[in-house]
Amino acid sequence: MVRITRVYTGTGDEGETSLVDGSRRPKSDPRLEAVGTCDELNALFGMCLMEIRRLPTHSDGGSSSTVKRVQFIANQVIPRIQSELFDLGAELACPPAGLPKGMVVLNENQSSALVDEMDAWLEQLEPLTSFILPSGQSPEAVIHLARTVTRRLERVVLRLSEFEGEGSVRPLVLVYLNRLSDWLFVFGRWVCLSLGNEESLWLPLGHRGPESGVGTTIRKLSENDSDFDQF
Repeated sequence: MVRITRVYTGTGDEGETSLVDGSRRPKSDPRLEAVGTCDELNALFGMCLMEIRRLPTHSDGGSSSTVKRVQFIANQVIPRIQSELFDLGAELACPPAGLPKGMVVLNENQSSALVDEMDAWLEQLEPLTSFILPSGQSPEAVIHLARTVTRRLERVVLRLSEFEGEGSVRPLVLVYLNRLSDWLFVFGRWVCLSLGNEESLWLPLGHRGPESGVGTTIRKLSENDSDFDQF
């Protein structure tokens, strides 16, 4: 059991910190960039859970079973993945050869669980006919943001592997991150469907009509502000 009695140590005041094996690295080190990005992603998962938990569970005086279903699933999967990201951050904080004996790291079971959940959601979703814009209601928008940060973490870990060379990152780490990004995409679509929201689809440039902007509309609104006071 971890026991933390003090957060500040002062040992990082000069821009260095310790890895799990006790070695010192500058905080700009690629390995610490990976650890920090993993922490950032974990915080975004916390935001996803917050936005889902704050969804109203009653509509027009009646209970909304679909919202409760989304909240139930989110309460099961997001804390699990946050713990996995914490495990991953601890692993990234040290080259594989220096990990403490007995330290349990992610394995194929975690990636398999992500795939199984994606397959279950895809059974309920219609195939895509266009790309999706990263927008939507509050939960979906934050889920999209988490997806893009997952892809960034994947790139950061890949650069770390290239920087430190063979054996510096377990191949399964990149597999897990690749699955997790896909998982977030499918999860976002399922949340959107379950909440009865519309997906924002990308339209190719040739199908979007005139690109004249809305400058004229902005000026008209400014000239007639009093018309909108009632809103």
